[in-house]
Amino acid sequence: MKTIDDLIAEGQVAGKRVFVRADLNVPLAGETITDDGRIRAAVPTITRLAEAGAKVIVASHLGRPKGEPDPKFSLAPVAARLGELLGKDVAFAADTVGDSARATVGALADGQVALLENLRFNAGETAKDDAERGAFADRLAALADTYVGDGFGAVHRKHASVYDLPARLPHAAGGLIATEVGVLKKLTEDVARPYAVVLGGSKVSDKLGVIDHLLEKADRILVGGGMVFTFLKAQGYEVGKSLLQEDQIPVVTEYLERAKAKGVEFVLPVDVIGATEFPDLKTKAPASPVTAAVDAIPADVLGLDIGPESRKQFAAKLADAATIFWNGPMGVFEHPDFADGTRAVAQALVDSDAFSVVGGGDSAAAVRILGFDENAFGHISTGGGASLEYLEGKTLPGLAALED
Repeated sequence: MKTIDDLIAEGQVAGKRVFVRADLNVPLAGETITDDGRIRAAVPTITRLAEAGAKVIVASHLGRPKGEPDPKFSLAPVAARLGELLGKDVAFAADTVGDSARATVGALADGQVALLENLRFNAGETAKDDAERGAFADRLAALADTYVGDGFGAVHRKHASVYDLPARLPHAAGGLIATEVGVLKKLTEDVARPYAVVLGGSKVSDKLGVIDHLLEKADRILVGGGMVFTFLKAQGYEVGKSLLQEDQIPVVTEYLERAKAKGVEFVLPVDVIGATEFPDLKTKAPASPVTAAVDAIPADVLGLDIGPESRKQFAAKLADAATIFWNGPMGVFEHPDFADGTRAVAQALVDSDAFSVVGGGDSAAAVRILGFDENAFGHISTGGGASLEYLEGKTLPGLAALED
């Protein structure tokens, strides 16, 4: 896989229009960016290209618009924030491949940066039909001379700007993707042991593939979040009003049996914190939390976090690990009454001597929202779904497209 170092050496950057597929899919409250981590992660590659004399065309998706313009998913606030982080103006095109995009790109001087409007405002970006997707990729390719893939959070998608466009231009991986792939190789090839994996989030079905694969790799798997209640139910516990995927109980039971047979330690909470109703995440009003052992969860309680004894248990299981991968919060960390489990796991990673990887998505957001120093972790990924699919052993379309 070529990198931008190769492109620079080959003369594919200076004076050229370089299309950078970034992942600027940040959370917005109205027009306010609530977590700019993905924008900051994109800055080094954009800066490097601009300093090498490229006319940098940045493109990304944001949210899930339905193939047509939708003001609430505009990248305009992102353009403003990107300009602040770069310390220079970022021109903003009001469309992706139309008159505004062509005029904006045409006006760029060497070293200048432009951001196109949300790629998903065009149905061709996410089309299942190869021809429709390819036609959109052709129009994007007309804007540029060279392609740099740097949106790791999107490489598991077979989308026009991720998969089809690199085939139409000289291409290479940006610094962010190169870093992400290097980190993931440390989690899959010649792993330092003990290797502990912490999985959370709401649905166990979202994690089945990675659990299946990690049963062959990990020494310990710790499970929290809403997904844990399917595991607890599989062990015969009643889970009250907690999130439960009953159709997944047979698979979960089989995984627990496989783990035992392979000597992989499966760690589940011994207590949980819950409430009779889901908390108000807007007002953050006190939610009257209830703490219960996992064998005594009241019938009217909804589990929303791991409990205090579980926090100690999880920290102890991570203390001697040499490698830790964490994906998914332990509870509803957005509410202060149910954030302590996620905070405890983050702190355990910080306190350990392990090579620690925070696997993107809500886990990365939680680290920032809860006030942790990002430099205290070995790596914070920008792509939760992409990280999981890589660890499942899947071929990621966006990475395959960058291979020569």
